[in-house]
Formats: sequence, C-alpha cells, structure tokens
Amino acid sequence: MTFVVTTLIGTGAYQIYRANGFDNTANFITKFVGIKNTTSKAKPFNKQQYSVDDSASIWVVVNKIRPLKPKDYSPAELVVPDVKLRFNSDYSEMHISSVIANPLKQLFSDASKDGLSLMIASGYRSYSAQDLIYNISVNTIGQSEADLQNARAGFSEHQTGLAVDVEPGSRNCETLPCFADTPEGRWLADNVYKYGFILRYPLGKENITGYQYEPWHIRYVGNDLASQMHISHIQTLEEFFGLLSAPNYL
Repeated sequence: MTFVVTTLIGTGAYQIYRANGFDNTANFITKFVGIKNTTSKAKPFNKQQYSVDDSASIWVVVNKIRPLKPKDYSPAELVVPDVKLRFNSDYSEMHISSVIANPLKQLFSDASKDGLSLMIASGYRSYSAQDLIYNISVNTIGQSEADLQNARAGFSEHQTGLAVDVEPGSRNCETLPCFADTPEGRWLADNVYKYGFILRYPLGKENITGYQYEPWHIRYVGNDLASQMHISHIQTLEEFFGLLSAPNYL
C-alpha cells in the first residue's frame, strides 16, 4: 500500500498522514485520494454444508468403518447417462445417480474435444451386486487381497450411485493401475475436479482409504468441494473432513 501512496500523491504528502491523525495508510488514502481498501479475508469453506453421514448426501463418506445407512441403501433416482458405455444400457452397472448425469456427460464431452475417448466401466452397484462381486473376489484371490480391491456390500461407494469407474474407449489398461499412464488417465487426473469429481483412491493413501490405488475410480462431490480439495492439495475425504483413516474393517 505504501508504494501506491507514494506513487499517487508523492513522498512528501505521504509523510504528513500521521500528523493529521490518521492511524493507518488505508484511512489516509480513503480520505484524500478516494481509494477504498478492498482487502478482505477469504470466506472460510463451510464443511457443514452437506452431511458426510447421510447416504443420500453428495458428501457422504463411505469406507471400511463408515457403512451406508441402511446398508442396503439405494439412490432415489438412477439413470443411464448419455455417454459411451462398456455394456448394454440394460446392465445395472451402467446406471448412475441422476445427480451426476450432467457433470459426467460434460466431462466426457470435454475429453472428447481433446481427442480422447472415455467410457463407463462400472457405475451403480446394488447391495446384492456388490455382495456377489466381493464374494467372487474372496473365492478367487483370498479375503485379504479382496479387501484391498473390492468393498463389502454396504460399504461401497458404487452403491451410492456417485462413483464411476472410467476407462479408455480402447479398453487399454482397463481398471488397472497402468490407466494412470494413458492419455485418458492423465487427462482425468488433471481435469476431473473441474466437473465436481475427485480421484477417490489416490496413490500413497492406501492406509487412509483402505484401498489400492485406483486412478480410474472417480467420485462426485460437487464443484465446491472438488475445487476446495484441489486448491488445498488434500486428496482424500478422510483427511479433508478430519475423519478416522479406514485401512481395515472393524
């Protein structure tokens, strides 16, 4: 502010402001120059805007110690999004919550404008579908490994309809860690927050989220929260809201 004063009215005039009873430079400028002090504190982010406990909330935090309530919860309205799908639209996992249909469509559309092809690998999963997937996984790779890769029924973000597994239209590195190194994976990591989504299971946060790195798994939280997490460089919902880490089921 000192630089502004001396530039506008000269050093000599600036020296007299204290002698005339002005307790700070801002008051002096307002009185004699007509410039108002526009400095203001940023409004604190409201972490209570939406519930992190209500299963119907876009901020609901679901992990191994925070089950859905009730465990067989189902979203109020499910729709088939107007985007490229891995399977026929009749397949239940090609449905998502109506809340995220437009943001997801815009995300896919903008990726296409950049020469990239994305499609849904998996969206909503019912309690029974998640239970079937989990049990198959346990029988195939054992419970310990299954718990790193698949949620138990009632503990899955997919059950909210707010989570989507995304893959390249080519199906290259389909739901594999190498997806992060594809053009589609890099674009998603750089841009997903602009549409109200986050990468829910980031690299190096396994002891917090309870799941392996999944660069293909995006979760809708709305533009406000996604942007705030991006500018704050906070990657997980657990850390942002100060919740307990969930590496294991209780």
